[in-house]
Order: sequence, then structure tokens, then C-alpha cells
Amino acid sequence: MPAFLLNRPWLLAFLLGAASVLALPPVHLVPVLLATIPGFLWLISRAPGWRRAAWWGFGFGFGHQLAGLYWVTHSLFTDIGRWWWLVPVAAPGIALPMALFSVIPALAAWALPAGWRRWLGFGAAWVAAELLRGVLFTGFPWNLLGTAWAFHPLPLQPAAVIGVHGLSLLTVLLAGLPALRSRAAWAGGVAVLALWMGFGALRLSGPMPADHAVRLVLVQGNVAQDTKWDPARRMPIFQRYLELSAEGAQAQAAAHPGEPILVIWPETASPFLLAQDAEAMRLAGAALPPEALLLAGTVRADWGSDGRLQALFNSLVALDPTGRAVGLFDKAHLVPFGEYMPLGGILPIRMVTGGVDFSAGPGPEVLRLPRGLPSPGPLICYEVIFPGRVVGEERPAWLLNVTNDAWFGISAGPYQHLAAARLRAVEEGLPMVRVAQTGVTAIFDATGRERARMGLGDSGLVMAGLPGAMAPTVFAVWGLWIPLALVGVSLVVSIAWRRAPRSEKR
Repeated sequence: MPAFLLNRPWLLAFLLGAASVLALPPVHLVPVLLATIPGFLWLISRAPGWRRAAWWGFGFGFGHQLAGLYWVTHSLFTDIGRWWWLVPVAAPGIALPMALFSVIPALAAWALPAGWRRWLGFGAAWVAAELLRGVLFTGFPWNLLGTAWAFHPLPLQPAAVIGVHGLSLLTVLLAGLPALRSRAAWAGGVAVLALWMGFGALRLSGPMPADHAVRLVLVQGNVAQDTKWDPARRMPIFQRYLELSAEGAQAQAAAHPGEPILVIWPETASPFLLAQDAEAMRLAGAALPPEALLLAGTVRADWGSDGRLQALFNSLVALDPTGRAVGLFDKAHLVPFGEYMPLGGILPIRMVTGGVDFSAGPGPEVLRLPRGLPSPGPLICYEVIFPGRVVGEERPAWLLNVTNDAWFGISAGPYQHLAAARLRAVEEGLPMVRVAQTGVTAIFDATGRERARMGLGDSGLVMAGLPGAMAPTVFAVWGLWIPLALVGVSLVVSIAWRRAPRSEKR
């Protein structure tokens, strides 16, 4: 290793953290972790005190989060004349608080003795930090190491039991094996990996539920964010969605006569307040054949008696062919600084919606559809990234993620978002239908196998059947208690284990 880096350990920690992101979507260069995780453990072992270890841990986390979240800056270019001053600070501003969580595994590694106890304690502390990051301050479970395996359904199958955080624990422990310098450890790692993949192959080879007798038409309009709300372009954009919807619905009706059809638009696809604009609802319904329903993302507003805007909702509305609203869902888990200002009375920043924050819906719930159609569990935008928190008290027949990733252009962000959606399908044993404004639009069955996809930046239709649901998985029943138990046991063993002294010979 260059002496330049050895003499600058914080910079080395930063670079190791940044390089670790190569294992995540869309690159999926998982073997890079065999260098970055042991390198970080080696660096922490050289720390002269806990303060230095914490500082280096922060450096690793800052590099990891900054490289994994660089794409958030792209959203500012939709109105660069207003937000130019945030360009150099947006990604670092998010990465800085996220990096604090990496101090936890760094201190655990520093405090534990070298060898397998440090290795096990570090892995458990890393996942404990991931779990905390998913719930504190509304939560932001992004850049989870378990998503590194989302390039194929085979390695994802254990998530049906241990969730993505359990995959993170396995990933960190396997990646940390070089730090043990033991052939036995390598042999054990190979055995674990073989069992891991064997479990995946066994689960994928099992019987699958029959598809629902429902045809899907997913509309990806590929509308750029900076043009979406332009008054001069609203009608052409709306007309584009209507034409694609009519084309897809008619094709499905001709190919599968008599079967119900669900036409689905992405998050805030309608440039009008579709749930409240009678003429827009009539036009949308007129584009549908009699056996079809439209599920469309739209903004919904409430006005006071004085005509002033009182509340905004990020919603999904269901329309029948007559243009009548037959179902409504409001997003519950809002994006801080994107849909509401956590410190709106203090920070000198106001929402682009005239200073009105979005309001939250009641939480994860089933959207009941007429005609006996299988009811989805809607997840709007980043609601899908929260493992163990996508299904409410009633289990839906399928999961529906509508999103607008146009904010982030052609970057890693939409692919990371897609990986989260795929993992939720495996964890819950439910098919996932994902409809994105600019991509990636995709359909995954209940094991995470991809049925159909439209790429990032494309415009058109994805047409397929609706996969069936499996029985509730172990993770669907127990949720985050499982990775919490794994973390707890691993920490107890790594901290409390003491080798029994040998009896003296007499």
C-alpha cells in the first residue's frame, strides 16, 4: 500500500468506504468487499485510541455514503437557477449524518480482541448500525450491503427468512474472512456460501403459485422532471399517457378477451389533480376498455373555505372507464426535505409547493379494488426501501411501487431503488410491480424473479400477467426481529466468550 495513504489513515478509510460502493447496484462488483472490509479492519486495529478509531470509522462511512448517494445532486438541476447553491453540499449534507452510524462498527472492532471475536463483533455492529439507520429520524435504509446480491434471484432467497439485513450480516462476515488469515475460516466461508446458494436453488425450484387472471399494462412515459409541470406541456404529457394506456389496454383485451386489465401510471404521472379534476378523470376513463381500471399516481389537494391551499397528498387513485374514482391511497412515509421540511420553522428553505408540506396518509394498507380484483399494497416512491414495514395489518395480494425517479436522471439511484423493490418481493413472498416515470419499470414474482422490464430512459409499455403470491415467509411473519436476534446473539458471543483455561497437570 502506498506510504502516502498509510500516513493519512482518515483518507485511506474514506477511499475504502467509497470503493465498497462498487459492490452495490448497478455495478454489483461484490468481490471488492474482500479487500475493503479486511482493509478497514486492519486500519482500525492500528488506531492508538478510541477517538482515532471513531474518526476513521466516520471517514469510512462518509466515503461509503457519499459515493453511494452522489446521485441526489442531480435533482437540483431541475431548477438550477434556484438551487445552485445546494449543488456542492447536497450529497455531503446527507452523507455526513449517515456516516455517523459507521462509528458504531469501528468502535466495536477497536474494542474487541483481534481474531474471530473482532470479525464477528464488527459484522454484528455493522448490521446494528444499518437497523438503527432505518428507523432513527424517520429512517433512511439506503446503501445496505445486502443489496449487493440483487443482480440475480438465487442469492436473494435467504432474505425470505433473514431479510436484507441478514444478507448484510452474511456479506460482511464473508468479506471479512481475509482478516482472519485462517484456512479453516476460508473453508467455513466456502461452505456457508455453498449452503447459501443451495438454499436459493432449492427455493427457486419449488412450486410457484398460479398467476392471477389479471393483465397488467405499465406505462412508462419518460417525462423529464424539469418539463413535467410546465403549463405549456401539461396537456401533451397527459395526452401521451392516455394514448399509451389506450394502446396497451386494447392490445391486452384483444390477446386475453374477458380478463380484467389494470393500467398503471407512475408516481405523480398526471400533470393535473386527477382525483379532483372531473374533465381529466373523464378523459382518462375514456381511454380504457370496459374491462379495465386505471391506477394513476397524482397529487391531491385540500382547500379551505377561503380558497387557500390547506394540504397536499402524494396519492394513487383508481378510476373506472366512466372516469369515476373507485379507490384512493395516500402516501404515508414522506421524504424529509423533499415532501416536507423537518425544521420548516427554522431553516430558510421552503417547499416548492408554495410553502405547503405534503401530508401523510394512514400508513401501509390495502387498496381495495372493485370487481373482486386482487388488492395491491401500494408503496409510493421510497416507501419501498423499508424492510419489514411495507405490509400493514392486512396482507395484500401483491405489492405495487409507483415512483418518479426522473429526479435522479441516468444514475445509480434508480437501480438502487429497483434493488430495494426486488428484495421486498423476496422478503414478503409477494409479487412486486414497479412502475417508474423514467424507469426502471419491472415486474418481479414472489421469489424476486424478473418477469418483465423496461430500461432507464425508455418510453413505452410493459405488458404481462400478474404473478401470484406465496404463503407468508418467515420474515413476513417475524420481520426485523430476526436480524435483531442475529445481531444480538453475535454481539453477545463476540463480547462474552472466554476460552476456558486448561487444567494444570499434576
